[in-house]
Amino acid sequence: MKIAWFGHVASARRNGIVTYSRMMLNGLSQREVDVVFFFHATRERRLVTPPNVRAVRIGALDIMKRATFSSLQAERTIKNVLGTEQPAVAHVSLSFSNLDASIPEFCHTFGIPAVATVHMPYGQPGSFWGTAMRVVYRMYVNTLDKYDAAIVFSENQKSMLLKYGVEHAQLHVIPNGIDVNTYTPGLPDYKLELGARLLISYVGRLDPEKNVGALCEAFTSLDLPDDHVLVIAGDGLDLGRLRRKYSDDPRIIFRGHIFEPRELQRILRSTDISVLPSSVEALSIAMLEAMSSGAAVIATDVGADGEALRGAGIVIDVEHLEAQLPLALRQLIEFPDFRQELGRRARQRAMEQYSLQVNLDKLLVLYENLHTHVRAHPYGYRN
Repeated sequence: MKIAWFGHVASARRNGIVTYSRMMLNGLSQREVDVVFFFHATRERRLVTPPNVRAVRIGALDIMKRATFSSLQAERTIKNVLGTEQPAVAHVSLSFSNLDASIPEFCHTFGIPAVATVHMPYGQPGSFWGTAMRVVYRMYVNTLDKYDAAIVFSENQKSMLLKYGVEHAQLHVIPNGIDVNTYTPGLPDYKLELGARLLISYVGRLDPEKNVGALCEAFTSLDLPDDHVLVIAGDGLDLGRLRRKYSDDPRIIFRGHIFEPRELQRILRSTDISVLPSSVEALSIAMLEAMSSGAAVIATDVGADGEALRGAGIVIDVEHLEAQLPLALRQLIEFPDFRQELGRRARQRAMEQYSLQVNLDKLLVLYENLHTHVRAHPYGYRN
């Protein structure tokens, strides 16, 4: 089977949507699926891809690593490659670019079904970020209905899209999956390198909706000893401000964006407590990686994160973040047996429900069903 994949690479964006593309391309390659990978121009002179993956570069303008505008030649490039390669299915990781609504139309011209993964985060309905993202979801309804199928991460997300009017696209709940054989518990060599007795970590973007400042405030409010360390791995709009604000506290270490996956694995294996205090999420890959690595996890009940973590970690209310986060940290710091038990539960939950292999199994079944439907109804397969 040949798949056209519209996704992202690191220079354009440094967040979970990039990790999703990388993991899925590697996974499909290992399953011996041929992939034509459309991505936007980056600073790298040469993109290294897995076997069976052919990369097609599209020129684009990227604004603050959030909105991507494909070049004027992109439409012609996409059409030419689709017509030549004739993939069985096209898969678009949303949001890809300003062509999100056009790509399924290009595909249907060649009789190719199109499926989208909906990465847009969402939060609690009454909150500022939750309300803002629900506006985005409403705006995307017409776009999603141009696809033959859409992948969402939870039943809650599916219900929200149905409520907002998605009618034509089939909605499939397939949660994010991570490589549980790569993200594993192991020797805490990074913690030993720092001389830390306890390590708390945050991995992800440092943008306002991620509330990393609230995590730093909670950490400093606990008056912890010098060998209790908070490591922040990621970059974003708040990185410079937070670095300046906490420059006098040697216990808070800002690593910036971690380019090397093995270094990220080393940090997570040394992590005792992983915190994700976001106001909005879809389903955090960083949280799943921390769970698979055996860390005790604290996360806000936004997106599908609370559903994934509940019973295997501590889920807190984002509306009461400033009060609940210090209490949750204190509980895990002062009760190591409880912390270790949550780490074991998190690892087990990740292996049982959020494995990349399970995700790929479901995805390939969806591809095959869409392709089979096209063969059965070549002149009107969407009806």
